[in-house]
Amino acid sequence: MRKKQLFLISLFILLILVLINQCRPDLPVETDFSGDSFALIDQDSNEVSFPGNFKGKLTVLGYIFTNCPDICPLTTNNMRLVQERLKKQDVQDINFVTISFDPDVDKPSVLKKFAELRNLDLSNWIFLTGDKDVIKNLIKKAGVFAIPNDTSRTPAGEEIIYFVHTDRISLMDGEGRVRKNYYGSKINIDEIVDDIIKF
Repeated sequence: MRKKQLFLISLFILLILVLINQCRPDLPVETDFSGDSFALIDQDSNEVSFPGNFKGKLTVLGYIFTNCPDICPLTTNNMRLVQERLKKQDVQDINFVTISFDPDVDKPSVLKKFAELRNLDLSNWIFLTGDKDVIKNLIKKAGVFAIPNDTSRTPAGEEIIYFVHTDRISLMDGEGRVRKNYYGSKINIDEIVDDIIKF
């Protein structure tokens, strides 16, 4: 009888451990920003330390340039869909961060206008830009590539540079470590929301 009780207790503990492990995704560290400090500026011209200002919460992180005609608007809209889904499911304490890799064009006022035109909820979403070298080092560390490619001009004669770039949304943990990367323009919303809820 004693052996049977010990067996049942052991089986119960094993079942609990399996369930606990299934409730948290086994996500490796893709990029570790935890020891870094990048001085950036948000859409309201406030100084922001990345990733320091976002530690303690999960962060959905995207990379864009505002003149992008295709991938970046899709990435931004997908981040909006993730934000809306999490709010509907009452998931809180999530940061949304978009970093521009075109700081020459994407000044704070440009980023703010970009967000306003899309009616984005900035209550937990921030857009960042900064010094060109700082941005270059940050995206290099992230494994994001942005290479100037084609050039065009507006009717007013203003030059527009387009980039060939990495299509990326990342999930960063509360320590500043990127735990998973997704295709930004065609992310599976269910997948990232599920990863966030399980984390």
